[in-house]
Amino acid sequence: MNNNSEHRWDETFVEQKVAYTLQMGEKFFIVENVPARVCVETGEQFFAPDIVEQLQSIISEHRTPARMIETPVFEFAK
Repeated sequence: MNNNSEHRWDETFVEQKVAYTLQMGEKFFIVENVPARVCVETGEQFFAPDIVEQLQSIISEHRTPARMIETPVFEFAK
C-alpha cells in the first residue's frame, strides 16, 4: 500500500460506564452502568465479549428491571 492511500487513526480510548440501548420490535431496553471502551474523538463504544454475553443474558432472561421509564416517540417530519 502506498503512502497516499494509507490512513492513520490516532484515536484515544477511555474506560467508561455507559448506557446500552437495544430495540427489539416495539420494545426498548436500557442497561445502565455497562463497562465500555469509548473513543474520545468519535464517542463510539466498544464492549468486551464477556460484557456482550452478559447484556444478552440480561435482556433474554426477562429480569426484573431496576426501574421503568416512559419514553415519548416523535415522528421525523419530511
